Amino acid sequence: MSAQPMGLRELKKQQTRENISHQATRLFLERGFDKVTIADVAAAAQVAKMTVTNYFPRKEDLALDLHEVFVGLLAKIVRERAPGESALAALRRAYLAAVAAHDPVIGFSGPAFARMITDSPALVARLREFHEEREGALAAVLAEETGAGPGDLLPRVAAAQLGGVHRVLFDETLRRTIAGQGHDEIAAALTEDVATAFDALEPSLRDYAVR
Repeated sequence: MSAQPMGLRELKKQQTRENISHQATRLFLERGFDKVTIADVAAAAQVAKMTVTNYFPRKEDLALDLHEVFVGLLAKIVRERAPGESALAALRRAYLAAVAAHDPVIGFSGPAFARMITDSPALVARLREFHEEREGALAAVLAEETGAGPGDLLPRVAAAQLGGVHRVLFDETLRRTIAGQGHDEIAAALTEDVATAFDALEPSLRDYAVR
């Protein structure tokens, strides 16, 4: 008897969160991130300011609301890699699939959203934190998957290299988006960039963390 009310509560929470995120994004795109306050978002979403901060403790996360997916993605890909597949090969395969799908998690956001990010020092800083958190999560999984000890630098070094490639490709996607290139054009260019970036890591990581 209690399962249905719990389901309804969770649905209501999800709807509230999505409404807040939608209204925040609309306002940010209209006015610019730094010119919109939490009070503005609360008024547009017709909720209390405290409700906004309960769902999004930091204003930056209203704009970058894929935080958990973004931070955990590389670790998830490595953890779920196929038998015989290295961490590098799994991440290359997944990135090419994301490029083909024009996945917003890797930067396919549209010019207005891309400019909103790059025009705001606060969002640029928060995105940098996302990249660092993602690298840390990847390092932890690599250490676990390879049986590395607490003081072993190799998982952290590998995560820095792999995370760095993803950061460079993300920045390149934003740059091309702001320059006015469409998703198909960006995807075509990125396919070549992925080969260049991941090939550079082959000598050191080709046989690392093979399942």
